[in-house]
Amino acid sequence: MYLIQGTVDVMVLKVLQSEARHGFAISKAIRERSDGILGLEDAALYQALHRLERKGWLDSEWGLSENNRRAKYYQLTTEGRRNLKTQTSAWKRYSWAVSRVLELA
Repeated sequence: MYLIQGTVDVMVLKVLQSEARHGFAISKAIRERSDGILGLEDAALYQALHRLERKGWLDSEWGLSENNRRAKYYQLTTEGRRNLKTQTSAWKRYSWAVSRVLELA
């Protein structure tokens, strides 16, 4: 399923809310939490990660993955947590409004 513009950032931030993860683990978490409906192409995911890092919402550091491979782990910054709260509230209002319109159809 294609994602609405802007949803990738908020989903990445949400997945990283509880712990630092590498790219594959972020993608897997989004797929699992959406019961397989949502998936991210690698290019879209890494563009989002780099964009969020440039904005100061993520920090990263190199580490070893579960299978002893070198991987870059991302985690939320204080500013990232603040932004997640703002974006989550905005998306909840937006989805509520769209649902209301669809109910009228």
